[in-house]
Amino acid sequence: SVTLSNPVEKVAYLLIFHVLFVLFVWTYWKSVFTLPVQPGKKYHMSYADQERYENEERPEVQRQILAEIARKLPVYTRTGSGGIRFCDRCQLIKPDRCHHCSVCAVCVLKMDHHCPWLNNCIGFSNYKFFLLFLAYSLLYCLYIAATVFKYFIRYWTGELTNGRSKFHILFLLFVAVMFFVSLLFLFGYHCWLVSRNRSTLEAFSAPVFQNGPDKNGFNLGFVKNLQQVFGEEKKLWLLPIASSQGDGHFFPMRALCEAHNPLLASEEQWEDDGIGEEPHDSVEASSLAIERET
Repeated sequence: SVTLSNPVEKVAYLLIFHVLFVLFVWTYWKSVFTLPVQPGKKYHMSYADQERYENEERPEVQRQILAEIARKLPVYTRTGSGGIRFCDRCQLIKPDRCHHCSVCAVCVLKMDHHCPWLNNCIGFSNYKFFLLFLAYSLLYCLYIAATVFKYFIRYWTGELTNGRSKFHILFLLFVAVMFFVSLLFLFGYHCWLVSRNRSTLEAFSAPVFQNGPDKNGFNLGFVKNLQQVFGEEKKLWLLPIASSQGDGHFFPMRALCEAHNPLLASEEQWEDDGIGEEPHDSVEASSLAIERET
């Protein structure tokens, strides 16, 4: 049989095991049962605007209606062609970093991805919990592999001979190492995303601002990027307690000079986008294209 001869060592192993197990279950629970946050009411079309938009058959007028609504909102990102980001399914102007999840059938603030293993959409409301779940899963697997490995060596050298226990030790070590390696790559990738202040979707498709795509548009520097996800209270960083900065509708952006800042959307810039006047050429018209979810 596999036993620990030292009672103090046994207590220490059990204590570490239960602490990691509690944190693992806690972060898993928060990741699964924290529902994704949807955009606020001010991003939804009013009944009058919706009726006006749907009854209008001219695309250029529809674009003007969307631009007029977006003028009142802190929205700075655009579609790939430079137009207003609009969701036909949810009937709302998309906040920055917000995307429509086809599985959840809702627009999710700062959507990262839909996780089939957790059966939940990972976004602003639970991204911190998801990262901690990966971290504690890694530590849990590492702990199991480390505590089992010495017994695997004993079986390998013939010091222990129990055949049934040998199979259990080998299986447990194999599963722990396999999950550890898999989670290590996933956790490392998300750590890199956090250090750059990007989501998984933004890593594959850079956010578009008024002067074009900018993969570092939300990159504030390593420390501030961490604070965006984990908050300023460092004592809460390792606990699955909500501490992310902001409300998910607006995010600080890189400090650029005003002449080159794509995020300083003044009223004149909005008017140049077509409010109150018809586009003068095909280039200007394409800049008002509407993103439609399919």
